[in-house]
Amino acid sequence: MVNYTSLIIVLQQHENQPEALVRTAIWMLLPALFLCAGDARAQAANADQLEPPSLERGEELWGKCRACHTLDAKGRNIVGPRLHGVFGRRAGSLPDYRYSDAMKKSAVVWTEQTMDAYLAATQDFMPGNKMYGGLAIAQDRVDLIAWLKQATAP
Repeated sequence: MVNYTSLIIVLQQHENQPEALVRTAIWMLLPALFLCAGDARAQAANADQLEPPSLERGEELWGKCRACHTLDAKGRNIVGPRLHGVFGRRAGSLPDYRYSDAMKKSAVVWTEQTMDAYLAATQDFMPGNKMYGGLAIAQDRVDLIAWLKQATAP
């Protein structure tokens, strides 16, 4: 792992030697880059190992969402907006729900891919939105999204 104190000291020692500065910084940061690359490869490998969606499991996972969302076309908005017809809809576009500025200003259209990215890390995907939580496990997201696509279809 990178020792940032050491990096700052090296940067100060080489401030008038740009080539040595760059060379030293690269060597100090290289292990962190390899760790990141390894993590990305592991995530990609895990994505290939996902099971086909389980609608039963998706419905079970919906239990985590129902405290804040409804599915009916005329369902009320609770803490979060109703999700009827969410796929293909622009984020932040229901006129009778008070969205965060982040959600209203986003250009996101809800697809399986955008919903997956959002549920994986809501605040990383859209900083400043009101939703908390999400689903860290990729298979859970696959199952929930498959179920939501059916349950929220117009």
